[in-house]
Amino acid sequence: MGRIFVVANQKGGVGKTSIAVNLSASLAHYGRRVLLVDLDPQGNATTGSGIDKGDCEKTVYGVLLGEYRAADAVRRCEGGYDIIPSNRDLAGAEVELISIERREFRLRDTLREAADAYDFVVIDCPPALNMLTVNGFAATHAVIIPMQCEYYALEGLSDLVGTLRKVKQKINPGIEIEALVRTMYDPRSTLTVQVSEELKRHYGDKVFDTVIPRNVRIAEAPSFGKPVLLHDPASKGATAHLQFARELLARNGIAIAEAA
Repeated sequence: MGRIFVVANQKGGVGKTSIAVNLSASLAHYGRRVLLVDLDPQGNATTGSGIDKGDCEKTVYGVLLGEYRAADAVRRCEGGYDIIPSNRDLAGAEVELISIERREFRLRDTLREAADAYDFVVIDCPPALNMLTVNGFAATHAVIIPMQCEYYALEGLSDLVGTLRKVKQKINPGIEIEALVRTMYDPRSTLTVQVSEELKRHYGDKVFDTVIPRNVRIAEAPSFGKPVLLHDPASKGATAHLQFARELLARNGIAIAEAA
């Protein structure tokens, strides 16, 4: 089975979906077989990958409810990775899952077969702690936490770490934090630098060296339905995401040549 990462943060607007989409594209760029699972009813990872969410007959919603296998809902993206898409139908799953047996493990159980075909599975969670996010936590090996270097982000991170501690105790004993990745990073801001140092002090090497800068190309890429790597491969944003993927691969024992 491929290694499974959940990209999660209870705070919205931190670049979570951008990390999920661009990490998937960057890992694919380095020759890895990647599946992106859009577990957010907004479907932003789906549209950001160039898939029309209104044109998807099979989505993660049907997968969670057992209507078909995960592999049957997979779509190929221009970025070289596969995706199980999402749309507004998924919002109803929250209520429908309540009455289903093993509701916390629906995603984990259905991903087992599909994950065998991939090196990495990346799950984009909604910006909330709900049954969908719990399904993501139950299915994953590790969590990637994107966050801005601002005061309230530290407070939100503390809450998320507390949540993961409970998940580890009750649902998924193998879950761990893989990476804290600093997004929308502006080194000219004193607050950014201070919060960044505070993160390193508390979380050590869980804080990745790579930072994702504020970059207009990253911001505009979703409107073109593309990862930034396809939208503008020479941009600082694309370079940063490739570096993040290299660092992630290195920490998982996979070396990639700098020129790749």
